Amino acid sequence: MIPDIVFLDRDGTLNRKAPEGAYVERPADVVLLPESAAAVRRLNELGVPVVVVSNQRGVALGRMSEADVGEVNDAVASLLAREGAVVDSWLVCPHAADACDCRKPGPGLLLAGLAARPGARAERCVMLGDAETDMLAGRAAGMPGVLLAARAPQRTVAAAVCRDLAAAVAWILRSP
Repeated sequence: MIPDIVFLDRDGTLNRKAPEGAYVERPADVVLLPESAAAVRRLNELGVPVVVVSNQRGVALGRMSEADVGEVNDAVASLLAREGAVVDSWLVCPHAADACDCRKPGPGLLLAGLAARPGARAERCVMLGDAETDMLAGRAAGMPGVLLAARAPQRTVAAAVCRDLAAAVAWILRSP
């Protein structure tokens, strides 16, 4: 299937995640994951909009500003662009846990992304991410999720588990 939109988490999906309890706070912290640019470029070639949806609780905690998040997103975009890949839009939740419905596992960011693309249907979109909260957000928005993990967890609401973004994109494109 060629999806209406592919939603991606940022940290741990496109770029290396910070250690537990830390955040990707500066452009210098950004390291793309192998094959992530090629996977995004493949979606671009098919005309599939790519929308990044990212929780950035570090803003609510005072660890970084929304401008810092924008600079990190720009750094990710620049590294992707060097390999011919483009993210169509970036949606960020800067709130603390339990403060809003845009913070994943809430569906707010995904619903905003859908609303920005008239004609896109949730059931024809997919959420890709490295955490169960990404999968729960996708489910709450009415779309399947693909969990990026080295091995399948005992329990997940994901439609599939793939080792990385490239494998997830290949799985999506093979799915009916």
